[in-house]
Amino acid sequence: MKRLTTAALTGILLTGGLAAVAQPTQAAPARQAAPASGTAASQAAAGSTGKYYFLFDKNQSDPTKSKLYFMKSLPGKDKPITSYRAGSGNGSKDECAPMRGWLPNGSYNVLGHEKHKNGGKKGINGYAVHVQDKVCKNGRTKRTELFIHSEMKPNGQQGPKLPGQDSPYRWDGAGDYYSYACIKLTPAHIRDLFRTADRYGWPKQLKVVS
Repeated sequence: MKRLTTAALTGILLTGGLAAVAQPTQAAPARQAAPASGTAASQAAAGSTGKYYFLFDKNQSDPTKSKLYFMKSLPGKDKPITSYRAGSGNGSKDECAPMRGWLPNGSYNVLGHEKHKNGGKKGINGYAVHVQDKVCKNGRTKRTELFIHSEMKPNGQQGPKLPGQDSPYRWDGAGDYYSYACIKLTPAHIRDLFRTADRYGWPKQLKVVS
């Protein structure tokens, strides 16, 4: 796992330093059972344990090997609860290139989340977290339709294999970390992300750094 750069630390440490990052895994990390009372319990947990946010740390060497963290804000140090390999863009590091470049740095409001998004043919389906549009560093180009998502059917299941081609409804391998700009996780990891957020409380902010 690559180290967070000085610039990245400057962008995220609103309350101090960053605690040691837990090692990510390719399999979904084990989780304790979520509180039985659902949304109310999650909100109570969030209120009693602190503020949470998503942090996307872009990998300059390989955008498909970037990291998405579920973070907890604490006095003095921000603590990573868990992390996942993630990609953004088609390999281009030009944040002002629509449909190609990765997400611009900065803070994004989390607009909502759902487990059964139906984006239509070749659209975003299943587990998805919607974040706000962002104007890139040129001050003119707006990146739109931004989500944290995976590749699956609207019901969250994997589609069939398509011999000789990539299926938009199935995670076929590392090539599926590529996107038009969205942050992409494996199906197992985005399910674990939802379980984590349901347990601790849903973040209202995504921070993107490099």
